Amino acid sequence: LISWQQAGLFHSGFRLLAANKERLVKLRKKTGYSFINCKKALEKFNDDAEQAETWLHQQAQKEGWNKASKLQGRRTAEGLVGLLQEGNTAVMVEVNCETDFVARNVKFQHLIQQAALCTLRHCQSREQQQASYSKGFLSGDEILQMKIDESPLKDVLVLTIGKLGENMIMRRAAWVTVSSDMFIGSYMHGPLQGDLLSSSSVSSGKYGSLVVCRKADASSTSNITELGRRLGQHVVGMNPLSVGSLEDESAGDAETRMLAQPFLLEPSLTVGQYLQPHGVQVLDFVRFECGEEPESLETSQS
Repeated sequence: LISWQQAGLFHSGFRLLAANKERLVKLRKKTGYSFINCKKALEKFNDDAEQAETWLHQQAQKEGWNKASKLQGRRTAEGLVGLLQEGNTAVMVEVNCETDFVARNVKFQHLIQQAALCTLRHCQSREQQQASYSKGFLSGDEILQMKIDESPLKDVLVLTIGKLGENMIMRRAAWVTVSSDMFIGSYMHGPLQGDLLSSSSVSSGKYGSLVVCRKADASSTSNITELGRRLGQHVVGMNPLSVGSLEDESAGDAETRMLAQPFLLEPSLTVGQYLQPHGVQVLDFVRFECGEEPESLETSQS
C-alpha cells in the first residue's frame, strides 16, 4: 500500500508537471515557436517564462539572419500586393516571395499587413496641402527602415524568412492623400480566399490600383465608392500609361491614355464619356502588378 507521504509526493509531482505543461503551452501560444524550442528555452532558464521568451526571440533573429543570408539572391517572382485605405489616405505595398504556396501563408500575409500599416503612418505624418493631393513612392529599403511596435520592419522580414524558409523582398510602396473635395478609388484583383487579410482592413491580391478623383460638387455622384472601384478596375484591366484629357481622340484598343480608352465595363463609351454625367474628374492613378519590373521608385509628389 502507498503511504500518505508517497501519495503527497505523487500529487506534488503531478501538479508540478501540470504547471510546467501550462507554462509550455502559454509560451508556445505567445511566441508561435515550436514546442521543442519552447521546452528547451524553459529548461535552460529553470521555467522562467520571461527569460525563455527573450532567448527564443534572440535565437529566432539569429537563425533568421543566417537563413536570410543563405537565401539571398534566389528569384522572388511570386508574392502579393496589399492595399490599405483610411480616410483621405490610401497606400499599396508589394512584397515578393519564391512560391505562391508561401504567399498564402498567414505569416507572409501578416508581413504585408505590417508593411501597409507602416506606409500608411508614414504618409499620414507628412504635411498635407489642403488644396491639392499628394502622391509618393517608397523603395523597399525605405520601407524596411520603418518600425512596427518598436521593431524595424527589416527585422520582421528576416524573422519571416527564417520561419518560412524562402527568400522574400520588400519591393515597393505607393501612397496617395487627397483634400476634402476629392476621393480615392481603389480596386484589388485576384484576392486570396479565406486569407488573414480578408479579416482585416488590408486587402491583398496580384493587382491593385488607386485612382485620385475630384468631385464637381457634393451632390455630383451618389455612390463614389462604387464609382471609384469601377475606375480602379479599369486601371487594372486596361493598364493606361497616363490620364490624358477629355479632348483626346481615342486610338481604340491601342490607346494608353485613360480618359480616351474604351471603358472596361462599358466599351461603347470612353472613360471620359462615362465620367461626364457623374460630375467626376480623374486626376491621377497608381497601378501595381505583382512581379512586374517597376519604373523609378524615387519618392515623387504631384
